[in-house]
Amino acid sequence: MVKAMKRKYRRINGISSLILLSLVAALGAAQPAATSQKAAASPNGIPGTPGPVADRAPMTLLDRERTNHFSLVPGADDWKIARLVAGILRQSHYSQTPLDDVMSSKFLDRYLDALDPAHMLFIQDDLDEFNRWRNTLDDLTLKLGDTSPANVIFLRFLERFEQQMILGTNLLAGPPLVFTGNERYQLNRRDQPRPRNLDEAQRLWRERLRYEYLLEKLNMARPREVADAVVERLRAKKPEEILASIKTSKEKKAQLKKEQESAEATTTNEAFKAEVKVYNEITGALKGKLGDEKADQLADWVAPKLGKENPEAIGKAIEARLEKENADEIAKIIVRRYNRQWRALREFDSDEVLQVYLTSLAHAYDPHSDYMGKPSLDNFNISMKLSLFGIGALLRSEDGYVKIQELMPGPAMKSKRIKPNDKIVAVAQGTNEPVDVVEMKLTKVVELIRGPKGSEVRLTIIPADAPDPSMRKVVTLFRDEIKLEDQEAKARIIDLPSGNGKTARLGVIDLPSFYADLDSRRSGRKSTTTDVGRLLTKLKEENVKGVILDLRRNGGGSLEEAINLTGLFIKEGPVVQVRDPDGRVMVDSDTNPEVAYEGPLVVLTSRFSASASEILAAALQDYGRALVVGDTSTHGKGTVQSLLQLSPLVRPPTTNNLGALKYTIRKFYRVNGASTQLKGVTPDIVLPSVNNHADVGEAALTNALAWDTIPKAEYERLNEVAPILEELRHRSGERVARDNDFAYVREEIERYKKMKEERSVSMNEEERFREKKQNEARAEARKKQLKARGEPNQKVYDITLKLADQPGLPPPTVKTNAAPKEIKVTAMADPESIEEEEQDDGPAAPDGTLEEAKRILQDLIELTDKSKRLAGAVR
Repeated sequence: MVKAMKRKYRRINGISSLILLSLVAALGAAQPAATSQKAAASPNGIPGTPGPVADRAPMTLLDRERTNHFSLVPGADDWKIARLVAGILRQSHYSQTPLDDVMSSKFLDRYLDALDPAHMLFIQDDLDEFNRWRNTLDDLTLKLGDTSPANVIFLRFLERFEQQMILGTNLLAGPPLVFTGNERYQLNRRDQPRPRNLDEAQRLWRERLRYEYLLEKLNMARPREVADAVVERLRAKKPEEILASIKTSKEKKAQLKKEQESAEATTTNEAFKAEVKVYNEITGALKGKLGDEKADQLADWVAPKLGKENPEAIGKAIEARLEKENADEIAKIIVRRYNRQWRALREFDSDEVLQVYLTSLAHAYDPHSDYMGKPSLDNFNISMKLSLFGIGALLRSEDGYVKIQELMPGPAMKSKRIKPNDKIVAVAQGTNEPVDVVEMKLTKVVELIRGPKGSEVRLTIIPADAPDPSMRKVVTLFRDEIKLEDQEAKARIIDLPSGNGKTARLGVIDLPSFYADLDSRRSGRKSTTTDVGRLLTKLKEENVKGVILDLRRNGGGSLEEAINLTGLFIKEGPVVQVRDPDGRVMVDSDTNPEVAYEGPLVVLTSRFSASASEILAAALQDYGRALVVGDTSTHGKGTVQSLLQLSPLVRPPTTNNLGALKYTIRKFYRVNGASTQLKGVTPDIVLPSVNNHADVGEAALTNALAWDTIPKAEYERLNEVAPILEELRHRSGERVARDNDFAYVREEIERYKKMKEERSVSMNEEERFREKKQNEARAEARKKQLKARGEPNQKVYDITLKLADQPGLPPPTVKTNAAPKEIKVTAMADPESIEEEEQDDGPAAPDGTLEEAKRILQDLIELTDKSKRLAGAVR
């Protein structure tokens, strides 16, 4: 039976398991602590609440089922699944760790953290009760298949969440929250002790609510600023002029809308296809401060007061109105989150609880082992195939947010305004109002983002590198069909000025993953190696002088392809060593003596380059065949997982789908004997990056396997890099030191480090608003700086696999994914004028790492050529 369980799965999984535990991750993570309020008795029996939820109808949680009416019954097959998972992990996991009392304790901790990662919901009384299982979960699971602790703990979790929800909802039903004083909010409670009692937990819940409230408030227009803008316009214009502009704007908008509706089906005029924006004296003053719809409403509200009240009185009334509207809107947003969470929790069934529970057991062994029920198994297979959702982004749910896991070729990547780890907080369809998606079920968010080809979707995101979590950025994308071809290897040929009127022709190959048709063994089958080989042939035909292999976004894939692809750059020899749980070491080698490309080669990596990417980069570095450039290290995932379907292992046989266990069975080592696990691959030249200081990579994961070494394999170094490495580092260092883009990166690093060291943010509204203004001013200055540069002086030719076999080069690449023109109509000085403007969010941030990699490659070409000429002269 054990041998049957150890079926080999020769595929290296990506950076993360992508088990979509969206509801679990949403419930407790990122629920820190900071400010406090005095506790007072309330009619609900919860200290600190102003009164019953029902006191304000909009705040009421309708149709809410109490947890004491909620029950979970284990599924008929749960005991079989539990015993199988426990037995496989105990006998076949790489670590060969027994499932004993020590692992039982880890198991319990992992499950508690899966439900309450921010340590805010479970209190000490809960922990004391759960500790009765701390040393018995091993026997209950392995011998009896008893999963009842999972349900008991989950129900207590629901009870605590309901208490948090009631307290928060009642606070929102009271007076608007104010933010003065010197309180600070702790951003991460993962390492903090859980609350000692319910009073302490309720204090944390209030602080969490205040934090969420302030974030939303900072993201709204400040009533005083809006009022000042309107008052300034009222002082500058006569009431009759303003009233005339409001009237004219309405008439013009209605006219244009009618013309657009009647003509858009037949005309090719972009003016009828684009969104119509009409401004009057009031709404024109509020551009950039209020949304168009809200500005129109405010203009209609102000109109009856014109000529009857003085501007200052109108300003005060506007400020009071917006203060109330903002408070009501914030309360509605947060209560909707509570409602969505609660509805989602009520939908949890015993299968989903079992998945969280047994995945917690697997995570007690290592972070890349997971139990997957049928739905998650389907999602896992989709993620391994890199399926896209209309914009070319692979999403995951984490800490209540939908995060960008990975970008694929498509609208999101083309925009150059979205990157991995950005958080999506709202989604809007075309010109419709955004829908808040914080705490929303991942599948629901995906449905909002999907849509017909060419239709518009607007994502409100928190950038991954945002210095302040209240920062928001709206990205407009136009959905496209994401075909399999978009996920293949692709190349670019770049004609780069190199001085003295000369041009250096370089090649860049972008490799998103290591893929292969696993069902075919025929020669020339669809695979990474076949595709990259075709691209290299094309690059050589077009006389490139050097090649950059970009693996920065490559999270892994097929082990066989990593070996075969390495073989395109070396004659033959060992590529990677693999150690089994019993200590046996196997050497996987390239046995094909043919070399597809022998010229100068740079491998570009990042903290997100994982698994197969690390094997390739490590092998080419150990052979001295390529220069590795990038972040301080790659991800550090040096393990391989086996995906084992459980149903075939059950006796007597069952037709039920029992899911699958993905568990770690091997560890990888470089040919020099060092493991890629934990430490990853250190580049020959490290470039400045915020990633270098972020808590990402294998070392940031709980229970990651250790780094170690084994004897090195027998291989012959080519030694093409070592003789010139110091000169390459020296030249790059001097450039980076004076480069404006890297100066900006260094500033971002210092800001990030400061925020990380503080571990908290101010809860003073004025202070936070000043910080936000400073950040916005800095971003605007950066945007102007980039715009002033103009287009880079280089020609770029995109080479797809379809173009690789065709003679010659395509036309140079032009900008893509441009937004359509926006028609702006002013109803002020000239009501009939129509002004066309490109939607302009500023130029895309330059890829400083790639630009420096190009310069490094130019140095490599020059120094390699010089080294060869010197060697020839000596001989």
